[in-house]
Amino acid sequence: MRLSRLSTAPALLASAAFLLLAAGAPVPASAQAASDPVRIRGTIVRVDAKALVVQDRGGEVVSLARPADMAVSEVYPIKLSDIRQGSFIGTAAMPQADGTQKALEVVVFPEAARGTGEGHRPWDLLPQSTMTNATVADLAAAPKTVRGGQQLRLTYKGGEKTVIVPPDVPVVTFRAGTEALLVPGAKVLVNAQERNGVPTALRVTAGRNGFAPPM
Repeated sequence: MRLSRLSTAPALLASAAFLLLAAGAPVPASAQAASDPVRIRGTIVRVDAKALVVQDRGGEVVSLARPADMAVSEVYPIKLSDIRQGSFIGTAAMPQADGTQKALEVVVFPEAARGTGEGHRPWDLLPQSTMTNATVADLAAAPKTVRGGQQLRLTYKGGEKTVIVPPDVPVVTFRAGTEALLVPGAKVLVNAQERNGVPTALRVTAGRNGFAPPM
């Protein structure tokens, strides 16, 4: 399958551009010269110095060229209590009938990446899901219907959203990754792009010991 037919659509990180892609920020025109970037969520089947083979969440095996400058980052879990007033976060969520958003996951950005992809937009984690990258203006206990969770008021340029975070929703952050993360069976989120007709992995976000990037 050509990359363009796949489903389309954070020493900290190897590249700030990774955060722009993973968090749904606008991609510079120069990066779009080959084709629009896509996100591939799945499991590494095989990896070597030149190629990355991933089985996506739909079961399809996707072969990608691996350039020498492909960035690798590690996503790892933190606590719900690590979301604090003033944190800059990204959250994939589902719109609710009352106008709130129910979080599917939360990324707490490193301070150096504050402001990355700020705003609210559609996302491709689930049908009708959204992504909000914003500052936590206020936080409080979630409504009784979501016991143990948090309610976040997120503000961004031009708007704000109220997000309910259930207690079992994954909360993560990032750090620079190493080659040791790229092993068969590792769960990954790959930012990829077709370049000169060749599907190419730009950046890989990997979890350790079976942890899957939740975004």
